[in-house]
Amino acid sequence: MGRLRFLTAGESHGPALAATIEGVPAGLPLTEERIAVDLARRQRGYGRGARSTSIEQDRAEILGGVRHGVTIGSPILLLIRNRDWENWTRVMAVEPPSAEQAAELAALAESGDKKATPITRLRAGHADLAGAVKYGFGDVRNILERASARETAARVAAGAVARALLAEFGMDVWSFTAEVGGVACDASAPARSRADAESSPLRCPDPAAEERMIARIDEARNAGDTVGGVFEVVATGVPIGLGSHVQWDRRLDAALAAAVVSIPIVKGVEFGLGFEQTRRFGSAVMDVIQGRDAAGNWGRASNNAGGLEGGISNGQPIVIRGAVKPISTLPRPLPSADLVTGRPVDKGHYERSDISVVPATGVVAEAMVCLTLADFLLDKFGGDSVVETRSNLAGYLARAAEGPDAGATGGSAPAESE
Repeated sequence: MGRLRFLTAGESHGPALAATIEGVPAGLPLTEERIAVDLARRQRGYGRGARSTSIEQDRAEILGGVRHGVTIGSPILLLIRNRDWENWTRVMAVEPPSAEQAAELAALAESGDKKATPITRLRAGHADLAGAVKYGFGDVRNILERASARETAARVAAGAVARALLAEFGMDVWSFTAEVGGVACDASAPARSRADAESSPLRCPDPAAEERMIARIDEARNAGDTVGGVFEVVATGVPIGLGSHVQWDRRLDAALAAAVVSIPIVKGVEFGLGFEQTRRFGSAVMDVIQGRDAAGNWGRASNNAGGLEGGISNGQPIVIRGAVKPISTLPRPLPSADLVTGRPVDKGHYERSDISVVPATGVVAEAMVCLTLADFLLDKFGGDSVVETRSNLAGYLARAAEGPDAGATGGSAPAESE
């Protein structure tokens, strides 16, 4: 990221998660209540486990960068306390244990206490093996605590800040569940709406498909299994011109793809028609340009490109879909191997698990899209304050509406002949 950057910190069962966001212009109205809306949306969804639905009630505290409900241009610090921390204070303590505390932990492990027992039984599909080998640990706890999807709560909090910024410039980002376990929404159904998605337990705007999706989740639960799916994120109001074709790392589509696939459970990303384009002739794929209207907006006959051409936003809604793999932690664990001995074991380690997190992953993807669009917005229009950025955007849109001068090449005007 360039103008806007963010980092998260904290472990799944540690005291708290934190996020630092740098580059947010001054003058943006921001409250904890506004962030809480998205954090609550992340925790909902049919198929979630006990921790998300009953143990944690996430709320972000704003500890810096905001004064009297308005950003002041300095880094914003957010803190989300883990309510489950009270059950892990000895196992996840920051300070080195005393001899007495170490003996107590050893006794707990000897008695079969799962929290105190070092984890050596690896789980397929997780970062357990690769992370433990990379960092040289003999206890997988050091890996799974950070690799846990719990970290995405901090991303959603940071994304809510970016969402507030985008809203100041007429941009909106929402998502819905498009598929679960092979059951997909009806693509020929009337246009989906945000309200339809948010009123649904699966955040699915197709009631008939949702009923079958829920049955699929129940089938997986009864079998001690998990199920994946597909979410779709839609960004509207994005002006033409974010991103660039001139270098690979300035392409908006590349940045969005990286942001979405960085979500631990996402294994694939596509824009617009995505892979379906490979099954059609070019004439049935390209979005016909219909011309510019009186307001300077360019019309299209379709949006198969998903609002992106040449790495640049083209003024159409940006449409991104993400493939969510089945959750790796299975209620009935698969055979595995032991990290220390290297020998096969009858089953891998098990901790709490959801059955399906497609709706929640869509909310996390919204956050990553918001953060990426906010970064590219500020890269294009700059501004140390919201007022300055708004002025820069307004000037750009006014010039774009007028259109280029006839015969202009982007260089200096030709010199008059002598």
